[in-house]
Amino acid sequence: MPGMVVFGRRWGIASDDLVFPGSFELFVRVLWWIGTLILYTHHKGDFDCNGRILHSYLIGLLVVLGLIILTLSAIVYVSAQGTITNPGPRRSIPALVYLRALLYIPELVWACLGAVWVSDDSKGCDPATVGAVIAAVVASWIILLFTGVGVVFVFDPLGNPRPQPAAMEPLGVREESTQLFSTARSLAVKVWESRLRLLCCCLPQDESHRAAFSSIAQLVSRFFSDTDLVPSDIAAGLALLHQEQDKMERSRDPDAVVTHSPSSPSGGDLETELEKAAHCMQFAAAAYGWPLYIYSNPLTGPCKLSGDCCRSRAAEYDIVGGDHLGCHFSSILQSTGLQYRDFIYVSFHNQIYEIPFFVALDHKREAVLVSVRGTLSLRDVLTDLSAECENLPIEGVSGACYGHKGMCQAAGYIYKKLVNDGILNQAFNVAPEYKLVITGHSLGAGTASLLAILLRNSFPSLQCYAFSPPGGLLSKALADYSKDFVVSVVLGKDLVPRLSIPNMEDLKRRILKIVSNCNKPKYRILLQGCWYELFGGDPDDFPTEMDNRREEELSQPLLGEESLMIRHSSSYQSMASDDSPAHKPAHLPLFPPGRILHITEDGPSRRPCFSQVRYRAEWSSEEAFRSILISPSMLADHMPDIVLHALNSLTSDRPFPLCTSSLNNS
Repeated sequence: MPGMVVFGRRWGIASDDLVFPGSFELFVRVLWWIGTLILYTHHKGDFDCNGRILHSYLIGLLVVLGLIILTLSAIVYVSAQGTITNPGPRRSIPALVYLRALLYIPELVWACLGAVWVSDDSKGCDPATVGAVIAAVVASWIILLFTGVGVVFVFDPLGNPRPQPAAMEPLGVREESTQLFSTARSLAVKVWESRLRLLCCCLPQDESHRAAFSSIAQLVSRFFSDTDLVPSDIAAGLALLHQEQDKMERSRDPDAVVTHSPSSPSGGDLETELEKAAHCMQFAAAAYGWPLYIYSNPLTGPCKLSGDCCRSRAAEYDIVGGDHLGCHFSSILQSTGLQYRDFIYVSFHNQIYEIPFFVALDHKREAVLVSVRGTLSLRDVLTDLSAECENLPIEGVSGACYGHKGMCQAAGYIYKKLVNDGILNQAFNVAPEYKLVITGHSLGAGTASLLAILLRNSFPSLQCYAFSPPGGLLSKALADYSKDFVVSVVLGKDLVPRLSIPNMEDLKRRILKIVSNCNKPKYRILLQGCWYELFGGDPDDFPTEMDNRREEELSQPLLGEESLMIRHSSSYQSMASDDSPAHKPAHLPLFPPGRILHITEDGPSRRPCFSQVRYRAEWSSEEAFRSILISPSMLADHMPDIVLHALNSLTSDRPFPLCTSSLNNS
């Protein structure tokens, strides 16, 4: 539902978001009141040390705490009423919030009074009494501090009240509304730009970063501008959506035949591709350097790297950039088993649109291997979020050719290094009979796929193995073109291969639908959702039919008070027409690269911790990744060490224990 409006502005919480914080504070206040009552009862009629002040302080504290407890009880009770889309039973919440805010004044006064008594008039008093008063004073200041922090977190910069436009003739309503939408959208972009600058304050604020901030801010503001949901509504929607997806999956025919990609090989070719993929994944994971190596080998990793890090190798490190201590390169040597002489070029230079990579000679597979690193820094995140489309014309490819902007530019950067700087020529001069193989994980997978497309005409026999690539990467023409030389490997319900702007729009629509239908209060949805994620059980049952009116109310632009007037006006429908600024053109569709090799857990979806896990692999099509699946494993399945373990398990036919699988729905 829309954010709560109090103190003349809209906030980032709804009126049904006060159940949990109110209950926690209520619990603390009740314990505090009981402790104060015990202290007062113990000293009743016997206030030996400055009794008048201490007596007045305790009486006043009991009264203030009692009023706060009554107010919090009312807030929690009223906030628990109604549903997400039915705030009517909670209409008294703003008045209760005003009353609770008013009670901070006497609480602040009593905290100051207690501090004065402790500092000036507590001499000769029982140490236990002094300690109790100090605890009460400290607790008051801590609660006031956390309240201030909470206000900062729920503050909505877009919630400023604006004067409603004056009554106008019907012909002028459209122009006024157009200006209103344009102003709100510009303000949203500025707010998101400020947030990005604050988040990336440690990065240089040069022209390239400012352009990236502006591009990302426009993309994010457009995505969030047409929904009036607070974060907790989205969390409740995701919890409901996960249970709905699990219910549909359990009702699916277990004997249903999986549709394979028409161009996908099967049988022995699948086993061959799995072996090649498992081998290449070692290099894709190695590109992350020492952080992933230490994470994967917490006991032995530091010892193995300690002898190489910080050791003087001035003569050797002429080909290594951005690795001053040598720990990254040492971890690559440990992970790949290669020798120093096998590396042609290694770079850990990292800027926006410029990501680390290395070129090495893989004698086992007789290949010149290019490995591109995935996301490991804020600069990489900015590259990921630059998700607009950029033209990528390729000779011999008919149809529209475009791709993910950030990864297109990153691929162009590596392409110039490999070709213009003669790195590939140097490699093939050493091993002219070798073939070219490109690999990467996540951001590195998307960049590697685009790099393979750029190099395909010069190296017709090249192969690319992309692990967990982003779903919104290539146009349909380029995705079909890449199927001849790119193999994408996806594990389970990994979020990233399903992540694209159209898929996110679809997820937003499904969340709007499901929260519109649910007739349960939000706190129950969240509690049951947490229980389901942790302990499993049967998915909750809820309606699947939608009330269109309620969904429309949730899907209107976030324009504050004016939107309430506009959405009820007769001209609102005309404002949402094709030529209105409220109308957003459809995003260009983007697809994952190449043929898709999908790995899933074989067996029951929930199993005891440390039980054996077996995997199965099959060819899939991009249609299977056109919607986002909600699952506890949607992030874990993306981790490079988990993908590597799954591939090693498949190729060695040896199950391995995985504790987190007990929580996963595959």
